[in-house]
Amino acid sequence: MFGFSIQKLLFTVLVIVIVWYGFKWLARLQDRRETKVAERRRRSGRGRRPDTGADVEDLTECVLCGIYVAEPRARSCGREDCPYPG
Repeated sequence: MFGFSIQKLLFTVLVIVIVWYGFKWLARLQDRRETKVAERRRRSGRGRRPDTGADVEDLTECVLCGIYVAEPRARSCGREDCPYPG
């Protein structure tokens, strides 16, 4: 019943080959779909955020209190002699 025969071995190899190529085929289909979606996004302009340049700001150290503040939006730290407006 559980003995090895050439028919059983060939059948097992055939099943393994079919499953292997089935997975490869599904992976190719998924890759094609992802490529098409990426191409559509690229064409419509939705794939990337616009570069505004506002993501990074330079910080400057306050000479009196030592904290770092963003230059355009610097506020007073509460000290009387703070160089930044309150």
